Amino acid sequence: MSFRSAVLAAVVGVAGALVSGTGATAQEFTLKLHQFLPAQAHVPKNVLDVWADNVERDSGGRIKIERYPSMQLGGSPPELIEQVTDGAVDIIWTAIGYTPGRFPRTEVFELPFILPNAEVGSRAFWSMVNSTMLDHEFKDVHVLGAWVHDAGLFHSDKPINSLEDLNGMKIRGASRTVNMLLEELGASPVGMPVPAVPESLSKGVINAATLPWGVVSSLKVPELVHNHTEFTGNALYTATFLFAMNKDTYNSLPADLQKVIDDNSDIEFSGFAGSVQEANVAPSKAAAATLGNQLVVLDAEQTAIWRETAQPVYDNWAMDMDAKGYDGKALIAEAEALIAKYTAAQ
Repeated sequence: MSFRSAVLAAVVGVAGALVSGTGATAQEFTLKLHQFLPAQAHVPKNVLDVWADNVERDSGGRIKIERYPSMQLGGSPPELIEQVTDGAVDIIWTAIGYTPGRFPRTEVFELPFILPNAEVGSRAFWSMVNSTMLDHEFKDVHVLGAWVHDAGLFHSDKPINSLEDLNGMKIRGASRTVNMLLEELGASPVGMPVPAVPESLSKGVINAATLPWGVVSSLKVPELVHNHTEFTGNALYTATFLFAMNKDTYNSLPADLQKVIDDNSDIEFSGFAGSVQEANVAPSKAAAATLGNQLVVLDAEQTAIWRETAQPVYDNWAMDMDAKGYDGKALIAEAEALIAKYTAAQ
């Protein structure tokens, strides 16, 4: 355990305590959930809280989930994965892109124009995580959920109607693969966690941000920039998310409480998380329109030009995976097959 994590662990305490009940000994577990967005933001309120409430209910009150939004327990968003791995906290929700290179194969679901919607993407992503990644990328944590957000798009200080409009623009990239895409499209990518976006936009550090509709309202992005550009068909990009528990914490639970966790953490939950994010698109767009913002929707013909221009991202990513010992083209084919499977079932 790192010194920083050890200090944090001392502050937040150790999960799991024995307390005396009436007529019997009852075992209660208090688990600390740490994440990077405000409590009122869409995902914490409508996904994480729902999961936590269901676990508390199904455990008969034997499990309590304490929720710490906005990095209240310290550290920065990229440190969340270390916090849960080291045991400084019990549960985290994080964007996988905050730790580029640590979970290499997950990036296949962040490639441009690969996903039709968040529910399909989330079910496909959960399936790949559970079939091939639990003993590799995620061997140090107990995975509770794995999903993607709704379609990512541009939110900019000037209209983006064509590829040429990106020239010279400094744009916040959501992940390593999005940064690869922005470079290919002629923009200058600037990496940063979501909480840093509003200040960076207001100070002119960036001219635009790649974000999904589902998060922009809580960040007040439509009040800072007044142009939004989205695409027809598959999303410009999506980002992947990890909802995970410390392995020792999970293993410390009795079998019946492990079952409570497992029953609330399957493919249905990940699909639910994706669908909830998708459901926030319409109200967020409506709120931006109410402010008088310009909403640009590139049609299928225009989108095809962007998709063709983005092809080198696929080629370069596949070669990068090959260099890491994976078959990059096979990973893309596997992801596309899962996406087709869940698209057909939708």
